[in-house]
Amino acid sequence: MKRNIAIIAGGDTSEIEVSKRSAQGIYSFIDKERYNLYIVEMEGLRWEVQLPEGGMASIDRNDFSFMNGAEKVKFDFAYITIHGTPGEDGRLQGYFDLIRLPYSCCGVLAAALTYDKFACSQYLKGFGMRVAESLALRKGQSISNEDVIEKIGLPCFIKPNLGGSSFGVTKVKTSEQIEPAIVKAFSEADEVMIEAFMEGTEITCGCYKTKEKSVVFPITEVVTTNEFFDYDAKYNGQVEEITPARISDKLTERVQTLTSAIYDILNCKGIIRVDYIISAGDKINLLEVNTTPGMTATSFIPQQVRAAGLDIKNVMTDIIENALNEKI
Repeated sequence: MKRNIAIIAGGDTSEIEVSKRSAQGIYSFIDKERYNLYIVEMEGLRWEVQLPEGGMASIDRNDFSFMNGAEKVKFDFAYITIHGTPGEDGRLQGYFDLIRLPYSCCGVLAAALTYDKFACSQYLKGFGMRVAESLALRKGQSISNEDVIEKIGLPCFIKPNLGGSSFGVTKVKTSEQIEPAIVKAFSEADEVMIEAFMEGTEITCGCYKTKEKSVVFPITEVVTTNEFFDYDAKYNGQVEEITPARISDKLTERVQTLTSAIYDILNCKGIIRVDYIISAGDKINLLEVNTTPGMTATSFIPQQVRAAGLDIKNVMTDIIENALNEKI
């Protein structure tokens, strides 16, 4: 009998449209002969499932089921592809834990920690990871331009501490730009991170693990003529993404080993993607950990899966079956 899979998209941040594109990607990747697939949209208190014959039905939040005519449909598994709250910060994971529904990504603690960029970088710094100098501001707190320049230096990045897809991010080069950049970042989130600029090559590496295997994907090198890897570079083609990255075999192995270690330190599940800057002397600097990475057809993970010579349909099946078997 086919299992019912919910692909959950939407969310309550500016990344909602990116999330919907990821849901379409995942829908195309999962084995439809093996599973019944439904896309569920969540936006605020609107939880609705797209019905196969068209139209939408409301999700019953008591057990995450829905009515298809007279038939009650319950899900066996949730593939979370919400970028931002509530799918990337642990809230939805907590709900699914409570109703005992297996899902695709890491649990509450790892999701909450990795969603908070400042907390995650400080935590992993304790395990010896190289991270940029940074500081965090919460709503109501302020900082003088002089303090930013003294503690972090210029150029620097000012960005929402919670969020992604480069919404609200500014590369700041002069003291006059600091205040407007903080205001812009606060428009996206209640916490702002001010982070030192790191010169070097940007790369990203995906990874997933099951009880049977540990898979670290080939590395992608990110080359953009924009000031940084911003929204246009990510989604409007103003970037060159080279997989595998043009780095030595030795450095590739070091990055892949580090990615696997980060996966274990954070107790991740499903697919993650870790972004780095390689600075002078082949120093590996952690940028951030993505526990619900983008999964559009052109996203990094599908590229890396292809470069590894793997079939993404089999990768999706690995992740779903591993979670279902854990439930058993």
